[in-house]
Amino acid sequence: SRFLLYFLSLPLTGQDSILEPLCFPERPACSCSAVGVQSGGAELLVCLFCSESVPTQQKDALLRHLLLEHKLVIADVKLIADLAKYLLYWKGRFMEQSLTDFCSVIKTNSTGPVEKQEEYFLLCDVLPEDRLFREKLQQKRLEEVLEQQQREREDSSFHRLCMFCNEEFTGNRSSMLNHMAREHSFSIGLPDNIVYCDQFLDTLQNKLDNLQCLYCEKTFRDKTTLKDHMRKKAHRRINANNHKYDRFYVINYLELGKTWEEVQSEDDRELVEDDDWSDWRAHPVSAVCLFCEHQSETMEQIYTHMKESHGFDLHRLKTELNLKFYQQVKLVNFIRRQIHQSRCYGCQQAFDCRADVLRHLEAEGHMMALPEASAWDQPQYYFPTYENDALLCTLSDSEEDETDTTEHGEDVPVIAEDISNLRDIRQSSVLGQLLRSTCK
Repeated sequence: SRFLLYFLSLPLTGQDSILEPLCFPERPACSCSAVGVQSGGAELLVCLFCSESVPTQQKDALLRHLLLEHKLVIADVKLIADLAKYLLYWKGRFMEQSLTDFCSVIKTNSTGPVEKQEEYFLLCDVLPEDRLFREKLQQKRLEEVLEQQQREREDSSFHRLCMFCNEEFTGNRSSMLNHMAREHSFSIGLPDNIVYCDQFLDTLQNKLDNLQCLYCEKTFRDKTTLKDHMRKKAHRRINANNHKYDRFYVINYLELGKTWEEVQSEDDRELVEDDDWSDWRAHPVSAVCLFCEHQSETMEQIYTHMKESHGFDLHRLKTELNLKFYQQVKLVNFIRRQIHQSRCYGCQQAFDCRADVLRHLEAEGHMMALPEASAWDQPQYYFPTYENDALLCTLSDSEEDETDTTEHGEDVPVIAEDISNLRDIRQSSVLGQLLRSTCK
């Protein structure tokens, strides 16, 4: 699982521990707090091995505890419908059988000395028992959601004011949703696709009360300015990238391990009949500098920036060290990780912030001073430090690959056609025999 391997690329002590993949900010920036379809509650999350327990809101604290104290990682936690019941189930199973009967075992620093190797355990849905239990929890959650939706459909006690014109609505919730879509061009989807509708509307109303745009989520000085902004910018819609809204749509509960976007894209593919891609416009890929937040839409620009602004020449390192493709990948991921941890990759000195690291690298001339290959040529660096790192897509195997055609074209020997026995060749030619048999 990629989830575990992000952990293994770190020294697992103190603040160096990272509980999820890193990601460069996208353009435009969106909410970075991804909330899955799990609903918070008063249940406690228990440790699988000891008496430690935390409230559901402190899920990351328990995951950190499992990793640091027990060397266990649970894959795809955000896709588990009921984490509290999941933990209780596996706590019981681990009491009955050995941990290795259920978990994959992964060694860190597998090529290093034995005393520096550590074993970590991965609990994931590759195990049939785990997948079946996840599906059971998902099915139970779906049944609960559908029951809640049915109660909302039958509830006649609904009473609320429109968020835009203060018109009063009572009875069925769909009347207000349809009114906002028809009169104010604001739609959050079909009423039949929405669940926990009151909480959804409370969330949206709270944003408006705080003078926050529902789409771009910027805050304005007064209601008039906010209203004009949403009207002129056509921002009377919600931000689909804000995952806090996921739990309000039934589609997010339908299939295990799939978001509404994935389910929707599968439905859309079934409707596509036109294979004409002539109007396709690819979005430019923005690569991020290894040392600062500078982005460039062409790879030559980002390589030039790193060379001129930081004195780091990746092309030169590739040539001098004769780096193959996967060695370049590991080197880039290693440097990304060290810079993220505010640590000099040349001498391993730690600093308080990235700016201090950069000053040190430049002052000490460590920009091009790589450590021994054994420090970065490790299996854990096969996996990206940032999951959307476009710089990795630009790496090539070697400069020779790019010039193979031109360099070797002149060296290819040309063998002359043998025409010494041309008469015999004509007589024995298959084509000639066919022509003669046809004429007969």
